Amino acid sequence: MKNKIAITALASVSPLGDSPESVWKEYLRPESLIKETKIGEQSFPVSVLSAALLAKIEALRSSDIKYKALDNSVLYALLASRNAVAMAGWKDHVFGVNIGSSRGATQLFEKHHKEFLETGRTQTLTSPTTTLGNISSWVANDLRSVGPDISHSITCSTALHALLNGVAWLQSGMADKFLVGGSEAPLTPFTMAQMKALKIYATTTDAFPCKALDPDKKSNTMVLGEGAAIACLETGERANALAYVEGIGYATEVLKHNISISSDADCFQKSMKMALNGVPPESVDVIVMHAPGTIKGDTSELNAIAKVFGDAKPLLTTNKWKIGHTFGSSGILSVELALLMMEKQQFIGVPYVHEPYTRAAKIRKVLVNAVGFGGNAVSVLLSK
Repeated sequence: MKNKIAITALASVSPLGDSPESVWKEYLRPESLIKETKIGEQSFPVSVLSAALLAKIEALRSSDIKYKALDNSVLYALLASRNAVAMAGWKDHVFGVNIGSSRGATQLFEKHHKEFLETGRTQTLTSPTTTLGNISSWVANDLRSVGPDISHSITCSTALHALLNGVAWLQSGMADKFLVGGSEAPLTPFTMAQMKALKIYATTTDAFPCKALDPDKKSNTMVLGEGAAIACLETGERANALAYVEGIGYATEVLKHNISISSDADCFQKSMKMALNGVPPESVDVIVMHAPGTIKGDTSELNAIAKVFGDAKPLLTTNKWKIGHTFGSSGILSVELALLMMEKQQFIGVPYVHEPYTRAAKIRKVLVNAVGFGGNAVSVLLSK
């Protein structure tokens, strides 16, 4: 890294809450936040925002007539972005915005498409409220930022690609502050039907419907969740830095079919090696894995870690047993977990997985992984 990149704030809106205190309190509880919930005409195990958080979202929607027609994915990002900027103490509005989403405004899109099929017409604001750039544009408008606002969708690695892009802008000298992250509100009938069609969705309703990292699971156990997380990136040493981005890595799998990944996750091997970039593997204390809860997804990532780290394997964890897979925002929610573990100097493991490795005396370096359909892997090395 040519210049130091500091993370000076990270705020989230998720089933864990919307403050660092509530998020950490939930992580200390060994119970899952996944529960059976009715979506459309069927029930599914999912992880949803609390009633109190949904009330905040509705208050935000009602606060401005322009926000009335916005999708929840946009509103989640607005609330998290406001909190992040306030935490970082940004006052001058001179910063870039890069917030992505895998599904985007899927709730609104399904609603408007249903109306079109029934009436042959659409509402006036159907197009602007369902376009891909919707999230970053509204966040930039809400915060009155002066800088580029960028959106993209790279499935489940979307938020970490936003972080990569923010780092690239800062390293280039074209900006010195960037707001990055992801937002997802995917709990809709059409999205759930797509996950069921892929035969990767959890069918169990026990205490842990998503068995991410469970080596003994006999079936796929992916579960969906919702939420947003936004980080503030700044160039150079910062007194208020939560951590520094020490390394970034990325790679794309050579596909055999649309959602394939090799048995040893070649993409993850390449992205992790790139993120390490000379850093001794044994100095990495924890890896927050992507680990979606599918048999092949979990196993291939574990195999990749074994290839890269060998006997120097760090402690391994994931948060999908707790909050499910939040698609485009999952990577930045994993960064949140990494930052909290470094701040609190406490490892948050997976309750049903025995961790055979010795606990690190200090948590100084954490590697965060994410990968999406299409084999777009990202690894980010964070240091305290």
